[in-house]
Amino acid sequence: MAEIKIKSHAKLNLALNITGKTSFLHKIESIIAFASLHDEIFISKIKSHSHNVLFTGKFSRNIGKDNTVTKLLKILEKKNLLKNQKFKIKINKMIPSRAGLGGGSMNAANILKFFVQKKIIRITKKEIINISKLIGSDVILGLNLKNSILSSNNEIKYFSNCEKFYILIVKPNFGCDTKRIYSKVSKFNRPRFKKPSKKMFNYNYLKKMGNSLEQIAFAKYKKLALIKSFLENLSKPAFVRMTGSGSALVAYFQSKQRCDYVKKQFNKKYKNYWCKASKTI
Repeated sequence: MAEIKIKSHAKLNLALNITGKTSFLHKIESIIAFASLHDEIFISKIKSHSHNVLFTGKFSRNIGKDNTVTKLLKILEKKNLLKNQKFKIKINKMIPSRAGLGGGSMNAANILKFFVQKKIIRITKKEIINISKLIGSDVILGLNLKNSILSSNNEIKYFSNCEKFYILIVKPNFGCDTKRIYSKVSKFNRPRFKKPSKKMFNYNYLKKMGNSLEQIAFAKYKKLALIKSFLENLSKPAFVRMTGSGSALVAYFQSKQRCDYVKKQFNKKYKNYWCKASKTI
């Protein structure tokens, strides 16, 4: 098998609410899209006694041996789904980690999807879902690149041809601790996405939504609140929202010109922070 390149796109929470908690996890509902920003994954079959997983690129530092990709491979090996086939998987990391952009989860999702599509493994949809859950709660969201709405009962509904946005993704030089952020949740939202519809991806609807984890993250990381305020003052009438549990903040625009202008101004103010203009796909 010749080396094959696939893309692993960043996940965006356009809106996120915490609606409750089970004995293990918080119940969330979210409006989800993907960014053109992506990691590059190179997959090839090798003759070896073990898999070879490599991370390269700007955001490859501090990725340990126990990551979502090695976790996926271990699960597939344990279930004997790879039939002793070994793979070299090289991932060029262009999505920052600890940012709320789902980089690691999307890597695992896209590799799993690749194995299924190429018939390297043969499993049912139910098994795909179960394997995804074993790796992480976000993984299932990366199996389909369509815009989606995750309801608090864990159902996912997909939508095509939704409104697209120019986006500016910024990340300070620190990440947020997801477990710590969720441990501070003390209030729950009334479910708002019980009846998912395409109109929920409209600009004016999204402007009225929010991310329930923002205030918790802002209380812990004061700089995030300052960055959001700076972006909002520059971006009007666009809206700015933290994605996931942070630390990335995303400004959503209907104009590329406005997006590019804000990027220039942000780079002048925060020279040491990562900043990327992108689009929803």
